[in-house]
Amino acid sequence: MTLYIPFILFGYALFNPVNSEAIQLKADNINDILAKYELVFINFYVDWCRFSNLMQPIFDDATELVNQEFGASGRVAMGKVNCDDDVEICKRFQITKYPTLKVSLNGDVMKREYRGQRSKEALLEYVRDQLNDPIKKFTKLDEVKNLSTKKRLVIAFFKKPDTNDYDIFRRVAANLKDDCDFYAGFGEAVSELHAGEQPTIVYRPDTDLSHEHEETYNGRIHADELKIWATERCIPLVREITFENAEELTEEGMPFMILFYHPDNMGPIKEYKARVEAELLHEKQNVNFLVADGKKFSHPLAHLEKKLDDLPLICIDSFRHMYLFPDFQNIYKPGKLKKFVDDLHSGKLHREFHYGPDPVSEEKSESKPSEHKSGAEHKSGAEHKSGAEHKSGAEHKSEAEHKSEAEHGSEHEAEHPSEPHIKSDENEIDDVEETPIDSAFIKLAPSDKRYTLIRKDEL
Repeated sequence: MTLYIPFILFGYALFNPVNSEAIQLKADNINDILAKYELVFINFYVDWCRFSNLMQPIFDDATELVNQEFGASGRVAMGKVNCDDDVEICKRFQITKYPTLKVSLNGDVMKREYRGQRSKEALLEYVRDQLNDPIKKFTKLDEVKNLSTKKRLVIAFFKKPDTNDYDIFRRVAANLKDDCDFYAGFGEAVSELHAGEQPTIVYRPDTDLSHEHEETYNGRIHADELKIWATERCIPLVREITFENAEELTEEGMPFMILFYHPDNMGPIKEYKARVEAELLHEKQNVNFLVADGKKFSHPLAHLEKKLDDLPLICIDSFRHMYLFPDFQNIYKPGKLKKFVDDLHSGKLHREFHYGPDPVSEEKSESKPSEHKSGAEHKSGAEHKSGAEHKSGAEHKSEAEHKSEAEHGSEHEAEHPSEPHIKSDENEIDDVEETPIDSAFIKLAPSDKRYTLIRKDEL
């Protein structure tokens, strides 16, 4: 009898299989799969990457667990894309390292990746979390009157939940739940806040931390229109950096301008945001404007030789050096903050790091163009090699130009040995920290001990 047991077990496995294989996504099926399932968890990989090979059995085991728990519901699919075989798919989803794990919710692939623990249990828990209802329900208006004023909120008022409008709202909330808190109220208790069948959707800003005002959505309840409106409000120009999102922000490849604040004094955040929005909105594609809790990010502060008592302070991290803004109070002087960023792009911050303050005033420099700035020299390697910074001006100049400027500076000093550095108008920032230190935040970028980085040089 025991001789037949292996055959019985084989037959059971053959006719009662558990699908542990993720779906191979290709150009001819990916759109259908993304549209069919509420959630698709995708592993982007290549066969020659050792980290991809380490991830594969974990992802297969997680697929088995996910299918056991959610297979009958038809809500979830686990997929994988070979980026060597399907290059265009990986370009479409901006894959820059292997393996990359992303989630599609309701047909939209989320920008935010999975960056957590690489275990089957952690992946299963992540799927569960993504399927949780992103909306908090309320039945009385008093419940939303005392919500936190330190969080960005989107509050909607519906006649009833089983409508297409509410389904659209839920889909938008699922994609932005990490950036805003979403609330919805129903029935007679909130009836005065919506006219007839038309729901009312309101954005309530984090008034403790910004000068924004409450805003009502006036467009159609259409998925794309509502998503654009909510995204513009939930993802602000100035964002909070945390240890959870630092890798993601660093991977965007733009230098950071960071306000370090004391957790017991949030006032400077509000003022910093107002000045950035007033002077630097045009730099949104070139610089990441951030705020950081100085207590949590004590290591970068120590790196700057600063303590909590020195806060608030502002610095730029170019991913090679860190440059201190001389005095936080200078943000109230028009043009000071803008010039700090301009000096990053022009290379002045980096140049003065190597050669000290410029020997002539900016006013004189403008009246006498440099003879050393050839187009070829501007094409030399930038200190920070992101596409954004290349577009806005390399942070440092060519080696030939540095040498020429150094010789010019030496001749000037020989002719005028005691001439002090000349300040122009009060907008000139000539007292930026003269000896900036190495970047602290580059250490939070994606690690080559965890990923194969295919665009590593941009960091």
